[in-house]
Amino acid sequence: MKVAFSVALALAFGATIVAAQQGGPPDTPAVTVRGQVYTPRSILTRNMGTEEDQTTALPPHKVIGNIHYVGTRTLTSYLITTPAGHILVNTTYERNVPVIKKSVEQLGFKFEDIRIVLGTHAHGDHQEGDAAVKQLVPGAQFVAMAEDVPALQNMKPGGKDHPIDRRITHGDTVTLGGTTLTAHLTPGHTRGATTWTLPVEEAGKKYNVVITASYRAPNNVTPAVQAEFERTFKYIRTLPCDVQLGDHGGQYNMLAKHDRLKPGAPNPFIDPANCWVDAEVQEAMLRAQLETQAKQ
Repeated sequence: MKVAFSVALALAFGATIVAAQQGGPPDTPAVTVRGQVYTPRSILTRNMGTEEDQTTALPPHKVIGNIHYVGTRTLTSYLITTPAGHILVNTTYERNVPVIKKSVEQLGFKFEDIRIVLGTHAHGDHQEGDAAVKQLVPGAQFVAMAEDVPALQNMKPGGKDHPIDRRITHGDTVTLGGTTLTAHLTPGHTRGATTWTLPVEEAGKKYNVVITASYRAPNNVTPAVQAEFERTFKYIRTLPCDVQLGDHGGQYNMLAKHDRLKPGAPNPFIDPANCWVDAEVQEAMLRAQLETQAKQ
């Protein structure tokens, strides 16, 4: 099904003034998805927030089933707990590792019980902290999509080598204590961007959880990157989804959903109708960028 969106390729007058005042490039193109306007700058602001947002813990909480949130206001990290130890998805920046550790402990779990560490893609705001976690939990296994290994190997905060204990490919699984995650290669943002899926159970019902990678295109879309995204946007919509999580909270309206968490109330993270909103936004932006590039 084609994404319904309208594309505004001309820069609005107000945005032109702002860009000129800031001395930055024009904030274009703009796209409208489900009645909301997005620009490159608005998406970046939504995803990253302020420096304080990137480093301040969101109160740790159970998301659904055995998945818990242990990240910051804008950079996500998930603890998947099992009887055989735990799986950590995304370590974010190295400076956030103590924040994540504290959140894990506030939930009543032990950081040293982490057995496996996964990531969504090889950018510092998601996986720079891997080496620091390895120092704290030397026995943990670090798993990486093969296509992202070169970028991860170049990620050496403080000169520390990036830990990679297992290389995986599309469709491989990671299992611990009765929980199995499947790795889906969804390239474009990085060569090895990985979307993870897993089934969970809550209140006697089963749900499909999707932890999405970033699907945002670079400023200049090459034919190779376009081909990767064409495959990715088609493929992800084949994945069953009841709960979408992401590597930035803004990708799935995390803060608003967290505010609606109430004892006895429906779980706001169960939201199948909106699983692919961020993908719609990013695909619309890709189409707009390609149209702009074609006119240059």
